[in-house]
Amino acid sequence: MTTTTHILWLPYSRPPLTANQRLHWAAKARITADVRRTTMLLARAAKLPRDREHVTVALHYVPRDRRRRDADNLVPTLKAACDGLVDAGLVPDDTPDQMAKHMPVIDPPQREAPGPRGGRLYLTITEGEQP
Repeated sequence: MTTTTHILWLPYSRPPLTANQRLHWAAKARITADVRRTTMLLARAAKLPRDREHVTVALHYVPRDRRRRDADNLVPTLKAACDGLVDAGLVPDDTPDQMAKHMPVIDPPQREAPGPRGGRLYLTITEGEQP
């Protein structure tokens, strides 16, 4: 079975949602909706294929400095982005039989990474891989 990997760059310099944030529920809902909608619009603009049987998704964070970070702190951003991919029609639902979500990855820092303040986030979406 052949696999195809797509990269979707997100317009954030830092993860907009983290597990350690203590936001008011309304502020968190607003940010979650923004990440979800932004991911959906970017997926449509990138003309990602629709109605796939299964995809594997990973969130990557490229920080601009070497401070220690906890990868599982990025899971709320990954969840909202995966919901946006469902909204774009990539798969019918983000249940494990249709979408595998890998633990977020913190790439090596790049001080000169493009984007505001230097950091970047992107999704890798692989079609054809099944657990």
